[in-house]
Amino acid sequence: MSRPELIKDVVNSIAEYVPGKSIEEIAKKYGINPKEIIKLGSNENVLGPSPKAVEALVSTASKVNIYPSADACELVEALSVYTGLPTGNICASGPGMDGLLDNLMRVLIEPGDEVVIPTPTFSYYEIAARANGANAIHVAPEEGLEFDVAAIKEVITDRTKVVFLCSPNNPTGMLTSEEDVCYLLESTNGLVFVDEAYVEFADSNLSKLLLEYDNLIIGRTFSKAFGLAGLRLGYGLMPEWLKSQYMKIATPFNVSFPAVMAGVAALSDSEYLGKSISMTVEGRKFLSDNIPFKVYESQANFILVDVSPLIARDVSESLMKKGIIVRDCRSFKNAGESLIRVTVGTREQNEKVVSAFEEATAGSNLI
Repeated sequence: MSRPELIKDVVNSIAEYVPGKSIEEIAKKYGINPKEIIKLGSNENVLGPSPKAVEALVSTASKVNIYPSADACELVEALSVYTGLPTGNICASGPGMDGLLDNLMRVLIEPGDEVVIPTPTFSYYEIAARANGANAIHVAPEEGLEFDVAAIKEVITDRTKVVFLCSPNNPTGMLTSEEDVCYLLESTNGLVFVDEAYVEFADSNLSKLLLEYDNLIIGRTFSKAFGLAGLRLGYGLMPEWLKSQYMKIATPFNVSFPAVMAGVAALSDSEYLGKSISMTVEGRKFLSDNIPFKVYESQANFILVDVSPLIARDVSESLMKKGIIVRDCRSFKNAGESLIRVTVGTREQNEKVVSAFEEATAGSNLI
């Protein structure tokens, strides 16, 4: 028997998060051998994790009967070396950066507070904020899908607790400039949360601003460049005053010991990280240069394709029938009907993607 009266009213009004399609789902739907499917819809690292990270996972498996350190201190210390920031500005989080978002909303949000979310962007910001009682204020993009910084500034009020920025942005791949971030930091009495999940693939990052502004938070993850999406490992860079409050409500032992040690090992393997980044940058350019539709300039491990005058639903379905999973972006607020996000793959995978888009532009096999 269901008991809907026990559920908070706001939960009933929150739309479910829409994940990318799985290999199993597409294999079953179209009768394709799972081994022949290319999964380029969730921005995972197609090279997989560093061998050092895998070795760390195996070597720690026998120790999972023991709780990890409460604050994942081994990982925090390694992240301090990696980022150049003091450990007092770093929090490890699980599951992934989503856990960081959930905890921050628990610390910051009271019913009636507002969060500002420029669109199109990652939908979980709204879910985490509204689940804790915030009102989400969405800001439409400029014509080229860039965040409209002036419009963001206009909707900031004394009720604004957090302004969310994703840089590089998901799904566009665009960076928000340091100048624009500073402008917004100085335009609010609240906090600015910058999601840098894809920052390893970009030309710049904003971590140095943490020592200049006391209202900046940066969220990062091991899911993308480090290839550890299945471990759900993330971290936050934040002012010391906020970390002390954050740790009060963080789930006890929220990062497992194998995940901690795999993260430490991944950070130590700079050669493998460099290989991952180089493959992505090269593949990103190949896709941008060869896909026969408009491709937005990206600083992430994916590209955004505008298939107009065709429809994203039809083209993405066409690709998935060929065993190529991509992301139809219609579920992103203010993304329209013609945008498809494609994760950068290996050279062989990228060539198959280009061929599939060429067939789509010729009108073949469309539903």
